[in-house]
Amino acid sequence: MSAIPLEGEQLPDQGPGIRVMTSRRVAIILFNLGGPDKQEAVRPFLFNLFNDKAIIGAPQPMRFLIAQLISRTRETLAKANYALMGGGSPILPETVKQADALETAMAKRVNNVTFKCFPAMRYWKPFTKNVARAVEAWGATDAILLPLYPQFSTTTTGSSLKEWKRHSDLPCSTICCYPAGDAFAEAHADAILKSWREAGSPAKPRVLFSAHGLPQRVIDSGDPYQWQVEQSVAAVKKRLPADWETRVCYQSRVGPLKWIGPSTEEEIHAAGTDGAGVIVSPIAFVSEHVETLVELDIEYAQVAKRLNLPFYLRAPAPGAAPRFIDALADLTERALACPGKMQSENGARLCPAAWGQCPQGNAR
Repeated sequence: MSAIPLEGEQLPDQGPGIRVMTSRRVAIILFNLGGPDKQEAVRPFLFNLFNDKAIIGAPQPMRFLIAQLISRTRETLAKANYALMGGGSPILPETVKQADALETAMAKRVNNVTFKCFPAMRYWKPFTKNVARAVEAWGATDAILLPLYPQFSTTTTGSSLKEWKRHSDLPCSTICCYPAGDAFAEAHADAILKSWREAGSPAKPRVLFSAHGLPQRVIDSGDPYQWQVEQSVAAVKKRLPADWETRVCYQSRVGPLKWIGPSTEEEIHAAGTDGAGVIVSPIAFVSEHVETLVELDIEYAQVAKRLNLPFYLRAPAPGAAPRFIDALADLTERALACPGKMQSENGARLCPAAWGQCPQGNAR
């Protein structure tokens, strides 16, 4: 791709007395997992997921064969779950709403730059490689890489960034994580409190912060995801009533490996034993998809009903809530001011030295 001048730069003379000015055109790349848009897409989506080296580290062709096996064996159950949501995942429409809201917010905040948001999905359409072509065709001068994974993991943000770099050499700034930013934490707290009030403000709920789980071996390798989830929970907890009990738990386990815990289902059982009503907050999810609409809203709600919990409430994911869009806009402005840099929500490395997979390199 030919170089395009940034704001204030000039192109070479185009002829006697003619000079052309160009403006900065910044593509904001919103990374997310993606999801099948119809029943026929379920199996290839699953194959793409499990064929990612960041998910299954086996070498090829073994990984290919494992991905084929898993996608075949899980297809029927996965189709049934997506059928409960109308046949496909809502994650792309949700991301488009976030993209539209962020574009509007940035146009109000910065008046000398043209912004366009591009959702880029890792395992289904729009695939990252096609988004990279669309960004080039739009004439972007540079890009801001903004994952919709608030907490960094090699299995999510790390994989998405590697895929982007395979297909684009556009100058870019990167936000690696934002687990405890003020606006992000406030968006989750707002959702929790609203769910509680709409249910009639039942007495002293137990808040279960449910995040997608990971195999323990991923964390043991230095992946900071679990530590960052705990930072998210601590930030949201500060904005809730002081006497509310909170617990961190993990969902969506797949396969025989040991996963980080406790599981969300275990915590629902514990609430049943204690006679506690719960509010479940999807702390690692920023949009609704199968893990929230089926796993939390149907499967775990049924468990809570069997256990006769006093109440079972579920706070929505941030979606396009104004506070969450403010969080994304704050991050975009930070990245805009630091071309070529990778940074966290505050510009510094967040992770302690023990988390060697932190993308910001050696700890300070």
